[in-house]
Amino acid sequence: MNIIVVGAGIAGLSTAWALTKAGHQVSLVEQGSIPNPLAASGDHHRIIRRAYGASTGYGRLITEAYEAWDELWADIGETHYDPRGFICVSREPGDEADEYREGLEAGGYPFETVEPADAVTRWPFLEAGSFNYAFFSPEGGALHCRKIAAGLVRWLKANGANVYENSKVVEIDQETGTATLESGETMQGERVIVTAGAWVLKLFPELGFELTTYRTAVVYLDPPADLKAAWEAAPVILDVGGKTDGYIIPPSGGAGLKFGSGLHKVKTSDANWNRQPVKGEGEAIRNLFSPPMARIEEYAVKEVVTCAYTFTADERFLARALGKCLVVSACSGHGYKFGAAVGRRVASAVQADDTESLISWLRAETV
Repeated sequence: MNIIVVGAGIAGLSTAWALTKAGHQVSLVEQGSIPNPLAASGDHHRIIRRAYGASTGYGRLITEAYEAWDELWADIGETHYDPRGFICVSREPGDEADEYREGLEAGGYPFETVEPADAVTRWPFLEAGSFNYAFFSPEGGALHCRKIAAGLVRWLKANGANVYENSKVVEIDQETGTATLESGETMQGERVIVTAGAWVLKLFPELGFELTTYRTAVVYLDPPADLKAAWEAAPVILDVGGKTDGYIIPPSGGAGLKFGSGLHKVKTSDANWNRQPVKGEGEAIRNLFSPPMARIEEYAVKEVVTCAYTFTADERFLARALGKCLVVSACSGHGYKFGAAVGRRVASAVQADDTESLISWLRAETV
């Protein structure tokens, strides 16, 4: 088939990869450069981990995610995964870190509970007396997004796919499979796969009752000199407990120390809105992490990176068949880890014309 993929974040890149491997003629169209720093998957690194609440099903789905990443590494000839494990810090009974621990217990996945005194000794950036317990799992780490994107683009071009950067799609005719570019040019495919992230509502506003767009940001920090070695060796911090909804990725893959919090987001109707950092934004994000991070005021802000995400009400993937189009929307800010697996599943669904099975898998209902 002749297939157009709109959007070259991790879902679009992986879908193009899987479809090209299956022998289809693929045209991948991206409104910016690849990787696009404005895209949800355009930052330096993202977390992969098995920890989810016990009832979600996504913990089990990680097995397939790892298998798909291994297939992708073999194809591009590079591995862009830093398997340093992850920790969670619980500050209140029933907080998200506590839920993650329960999910690991229910699934029989490996982790080690660490008492507060021992945790502060192992990870001296934690503040003594500010949390109930921590736990460490060796199964997880950081994926290097920009390196993955660059490797996939090279592979796609070498294997016959058409890759169009800086080519913005402004309209899609669902019935004919025609994509119209901002330049006025048109492209036509037997199928059109739309993985446009936070920009999907510009093409399909009718999905606005299912998808909500948020503007958010992360901050890159320079830690105190005496803590730099501890951060270089640290696991990923998946959750800092309490109500912060905060995660931290240590320096990895050439990128610096990154802090991000689910509290720092604003609903917007436009993915391009307010994409320049505002004064004091980095410090505001940083300060959400005290407690349990010690000496937070000593961390210097190096860079603030804004982002736009789409969320569903239940924070699961969304897929909708609309005429010749298949729209796939990312998993509410935590879908990158499944990127390679999503690409393979979307490709299989297109070939089998079986969107319902794809939806069930994306929602972790048939794992």
